[in-house]
Amino acid sequence: MATLCATGTSAALPSRRRQRALRSEPERGSASVELALLFPALLLVVTSLVQYGLWFHARSLALAAAQHGVSVARSYDADHSTAPAAARAFVDAHGADTLVNVATTPMSAGPGEVGVEVTGRAISILPGIPGPPVRQAAEAPIERFTTAGAP
Repeated sequence: MATLCATGTSAALPSRRRQRALRSEPERGSASVELALLFPALLLVVTSLVQYGLWFHARSLALAAAQHGVSVARSYDADHSTAPAAARAFVDAHGADTLVNVATTPMSAGPGEVGVEVTGRAISILPGIPGPPVRQAAEAPIERFTTAGAP
């Protein structure tokens, strides 16, 4: 049985402060461990979001270049083989550092139509790893004048 001190408290029972310290001791440093475990996952999510944004921008640039190439080549009395060169010039002028390994090829869209395809890779934020591939195409009818009643 516990003996009582002069103040009337039990000497065998630890103080309240010590009880709190004993209860919380197993959890000491748990915030550091949680941070060490969660930080790589958070870093991976942020890196993935940035890489997705770069891929989306490169994709938009490739589509704009293909549309520009088609609009140049479909003009009335234009040389239809200029579509790939016009698309390449667009990429070089507006985003040569965003879209790499660019190739522009004419598409056979059909009679009376012109098309161009732009392929390449988005830049990668991780060195040594190639960026995701990008492939966009555009096609449109060739502008021409017709007379009434003619097809």
